[in-house]
Amino acid sequence: MSEKPDIIQKAIHETLEAAANSIQINLNNDFFIEQCTVAARILKDTSNRIITTGMGKSGLIARKVAATLTSTGSPSVYLHPADALHGDMGNIQKKEVVLAFSNSGETREIIELLPHIRYLGAKIIAVTQKTNSTLSREADECIIFDITKEGCPLQLAPMASTTVSLVIGDAVAAALIQLKQFKPVDFGKFHPSGSLGKKLLTRVSDIMFDNVKSFTMSKKSIFKEVLSCMVSSNLGAVLIEGSKGHLRGIITDGDIKRLFDSYEKDIPSLFDKTAEEIMHSDPVFIYPENLVEEAIAIMHEKSTYILPVVDKNKMPVGIVRMHDAIGYA
Repeated sequence: MSEKPDIIQKAIHETLEAAANSIQINLNNDFFIEQCTVAARILKDTSNRIITTGMGKSGLIARKVAATLTSTGSPSVYLHPADALHGDMGNIQKKEVVLAFSNSGETREIIELLPHIRYLGAKIIAVTQKTNSTLSREADECIIFDITKEGCPLQLAPMASTTVSLVIGDAVAAALIQLKQFKPVDFGKFHPSGSLGKKLLTRVSDIMFDNVKSFTMSKKSIFKEVLSCMVSSNLGAVLIEGSKGHLRGIITDGDIKRLFDSYEKDIPSLFDKTAEEIMHSDPVFIYPENLVEEAIAIMHEKSTYILPVVDKNKMPVGIVRMHDAIGYA
């Protein structure tokens, strides 16, 4: 007798499949994409905040969407529909937009809100599965989605429908990021704490070594002087300047080790070399206003652990090292 399928794994598979299929059918629907696009343009032009609302599971989705919108440059607040009917309608201002989530489009608390939202002069965008529902008929614009099935083994609990609603919120937020030209540094302003804030707000100038005179030398300097500077600065590199002070080269402690290996049989001649003869010419560099994560990306790409930092005139202003920067990645 063949073994029965594992009902637990079967339930997991069917639930994930229902969510994936439901997202896919909406992704392939050009009219749905256009509805999301229209909604994003309306939300971009709102005079103040975006209000999200929904009851039950849809309310949880609306809360998350409000948080995502706020963190990506579109101030938003969740309004509980029941609370709104008992005094919180004052949260809605004229010319704001209410993004209302209701799978059925007939949620009583949401429907009761609609005339009051109209009276206050706000617009309504519906996110629902039902084209002919009260909510979709009364809304200024609609995002109508579809699902293949919920994915609940009992076909009772909302699963695929809440997943698609959440994805719609993320898609609209992504569209607003583009419409508002929201940048990573802007995102960092709203996430100043923790590792994310470090990554998005910390600039090269914040962590670089800027005592330039201690690790820069003339290209005419002899090897003995370079070696002495390398030891005293203890940064792992010496920057080489041209006659007008521009960055011309770099010598790292790895270069020093390789030079000693190369001149093993003739060390005295090495000490007669000038910095210009042994340096790496025109090294890769970074500007102080660049983000630290950009410096890390360059160091990874160029297989180096240290970068010269220069100003707009290519004058050395510092050094940034991989092991100092890595904590901000």
